[in-house]
Amino acid sequence: MMMGVLLYACKPSDAKLQKEVNDKLATAAPGVIAEVKGGVATLSGEVMDEAAKTGAEEAAQGVKGIKSVTNNVMVTPPPPPPAPVVINPDDLVRNSVDSSLQAAGISGVTATVANGEVTLTGTIKKADLKKVMQAANESKPKKVVNKLTLQ
Repeated sequence: MMMGVLLYACKPSDAKLQKEVNDKLATAAPGVIAEVKGGVATLSGEVMDEAAKTGAEEAAQGVKGIKSVTNNVMVTPPPPPPAPVVINPDDLVRNSVDSSLQAAGISGVTATVANGEVTLTGTIKKADLKKVMQAANESKPKKVVNKLTLQ
């Protein structure tokens, strides 16, 4: 009977095991946490791949006193890559800028396009600058170079 009490008293507590497992997981699998009850570690959280999920489980199993591991970690795929930037051909850009400026009632601006870059020249009122820049950017050029003179 005394031997049983001594063995029970020497057994690590769930709280201590949980701390040890979580300390190990902090470096082995960030984003994963463990809850320990009755010596059983239940893992939860999200990782980027199966290798990280397996690594988390192995880290938890490596803690002395853990009887088993329930791995509830979710593998979340990485986000899709961003859509490629669309740069319109020079003729389309120039026509788009010219028609946008005309529709906005802005005159005195010349737009030249070379290699996807729009260069704006001319003289405009300061109040029209925002409209001109918006018209140039809506045509999806590679770059807009502002060489306008403001009144």
